[in-house]
Amino acid sequence: MTLAHTCTNTTRRPARPSAPAIYPEQIDKYLTGGRNFIDHAAIARLLEAAGEPDPRQVEDILAKSLAVQTLSPDETALLLRVRGGESLERMRQAAATVKRKVYDNRIVTFAPLYMSSHCVNDCLYCGFRRSNTAAHRRTLSLAEVKEEAAVLAGRIGHKRLIVVYGEHPRSGVDYIASTMEAVYGVKVKTRRGWGQIRRCNVNAAPMPIEDLAVLKMAGLGTYQVFQETYHRPTYERVHPAGTLKGNYLWRLYSMHRAMEAGIDDVGLGALFGLYDWRYEVMGLLYHAIELERRFGIGPHTISFPRLEPAANTPFTQRPDHAVDDADFERLVTVLRLAVPYTGMILTAREPAGLRRRILPLGCTQMDAGSRIGVGGYANRPDAGQTDDQQFMLGDTRGLDTVIRELAEAGYITSFCTAGYRCGRTGTKIMNLLRSGAEGRFCKLNAVITFREWLDDFAGPETLAVGEALIAREIDQIRRTQPKMFEQFMEFYGKTQDGRRDLYF
Repeated sequence: MTLAHTCTNTTRRPARPSAPAIYPEQIDKYLTGGRNFIDHAAIARLLEAAGEPDPRQVEDILAKSLAVQTLSPDETALLLRVRGGESLERMRQAAATVKRKVYDNRIVTFAPLYMSSHCVNDCLYCGFRRSNTAAHRRTLSLAEVKEEAAVLAGRIGHKRLIVVYGEHPRSGVDYIASTMEAVYGVKVKTRRGWGQIRRCNVNAAPMPIEDLAVLKMAGLGTYQVFQETYHRPTYERVHPAGTLKGNYLWRLYSMHRAMEAGIDDVGLGALFGLYDWRYEVMGLLYHAIELERRFGIGPHTISFPRLEPAANTPFTQRPDHAVDDADFERLVTVLRLAVPYTGMILTAREPAGLRRRILPLGCTQMDAGSRIGVGGYANRPDAGQTDDQQFMLGDTRGLDTVIRELAEAGYITSFCTAGYRCGRTGTKIMNLLRSGAEGRFCKLNAVITFREWLDDFAGPETLAVGEALIAREIDQIRRTQPKMFEQFMEFYGKTQDGRRDLYF
């Protein structure tokens, strides 16, 4: 138990490459007999199987998920064959049970902060691709970064960001580290206390180990790189040769290099709609299994965004593998069951109504009040025009509205970032998640941070709903964690008095 303060790491940065580039030796070292870990032939064979599986087989697999054990490719492929009926309903119920067992009723909220839209790549589906002359390009200065952080932390109430960067010399590792440090340095007075961003997760291009070590030192939370598609022929078709992103293996082994650099919280993802969604589910599973096998740590999070329209980007208007809502619900369900310990991120790409339906299937994190234009929070109150966004958002609700709806549905919004600052990452967090202890332990911090947000930012209607929820949560803590209750109430009382960032 501690009261922590953010500090800047002044350790000397290691020697590293001076410009974005691909280093073959940082790919080859991870190959096995010259082969990567995505077994295309095996995936194709498993997906060719037809017909609904025997319900008894499904029940056996669900028992493994409920024990928080990673499923095998064969087991996952079998679940992908379930198209409806009682077996699908059992899968949905099991997914919800797994989420509750591992994460309780907590939902973590965050906001994306786009730092730059300059990019050297030319991905066919992306509004930021270099050939899109209609795109409005911008890279934030450090002063502008601080303005964005001040709005997010002081006006909206976020504590956690995913900071997003294009792949370009203007947004290399030094820029990324400097912007993270700028964000962490912003502290804003609020109604009852103060607001500050306590965790920066980074969505950026694949990097060499040396650059990743720099980000680790700068206070990186989770390092997030989406493979986009695990189907190599499709990957090479939508990412032109001769670009940095055109190298499938450099991207595929991003997380191996991150682990070697000491980053043990990594986020996987695929862009659903580029290829058969079932193949992407299998690719994500193979990736998780590979990380578990080689490093003993699976992905901290998995994201599953769907391809959305982007300005002046014809590819996004007529995708060959568009995922409809019914299949989207199925893929989320199967992912929850296949990798039962991982966090699952449901983004504002999806419309509000669909997010309400998807959330109970096992999601643990969602963004709210998101603006995805560069400079969209502080400088652009009308942000949302299409020429400064990478894609179109489906859910534009504010954070207050989202939190109120979550509370009405029985979910407590957690702004906790304590685990990352206490060293509960990597294998430590994996063990807590698999045992179910993390859900109970983090409830204490969830309630304290929810109290912070209610006092500092909630509107009257949300405050009333939140007070009713928090009273129920405190009563549950009193009954289920009596040994911790006195210390918890001490922290809770201090938080009500205006103290901030108290955690277990």
